[in-house]
Amino acid sequence: MIEIADRVALDGQRDHWARVLASSPERFGADASAPAAAAAQAFHAAGVRRLLELGAGQGRDTLRFAQAGFDVVALDYADSAVEAVSAKAAVHNLNVQVQSHDLREPLPFDDETFDACYSHMLYCMAFTEVELRRLSAEIRRVLRPGGLNIFTARTTDDPDYGTGAYHGENLYESGGFIVHFLAPATVERLSEGFELVADERFEEGPLPRRLVRVTLRKPRPNKPSPGEQRPGG
Repeated sequence: MIEIADRVALDGQRDHWARVLASSPERFGADASAPAAAAAQAFHAAGVRRLLELGAGQGRDTLRFAQAGFDVVALDYADSAVEAVSAKAAVHNLNVQVQSHDLREPLPFDDETFDACYSHMLYCMAFTEVELRRLSAEIRRVLRPGGLNIFTARTTDDPDYGTGAYHGENLYESGGFIVHFLAPATVERLSEGFELVADERFEEGPLPRRLVRVTLRKPRPNKPSPGEQRPGG
């Protein structure tokens, strides 16, 4: 039997997050997350210049990336988050492009626009797996060949998994927040079309939350060997 997620509950998360972020300007703290610091090192090593951040929230990681010298475009679907990140970037005189966008819709960029994409706990928000797979495909589309996609998400090993109101597809609601806990098989499916570079488990916060950090690379086109002729050449 195919599980059907509770669409009404999932759709209500946009307004919920907008209210939460507007009422608590530093809900997640002012310092960048540990995953962002690790991602910045990986991006520097890969020669990344143009970076897309999805689900930027209040901008703590966005500012870290911009201060590290990346050309950052940040998206979030809560208008209050977009306003907060824009204001913080202006205070620090950082060149960050911030846009409001619902990530259930296609990304508003041309093919092969970015060198890398980053998101922290976006994949465990109130998305169905179908929506996450579409998002992964969109990320692959806007990445240049060889581009990296680094994302983190809470897993089914998390202490909160299985608690609260169930909305289908490993989506549980607690305290008004719906979390999609990713199983290993789900991560594998979301990695389709990419090369898997790393799949690392880590912990964050006082619970602690148990997460996975996934590093994916968009494949480069196959190059013919010296002297090899392409078909039709």
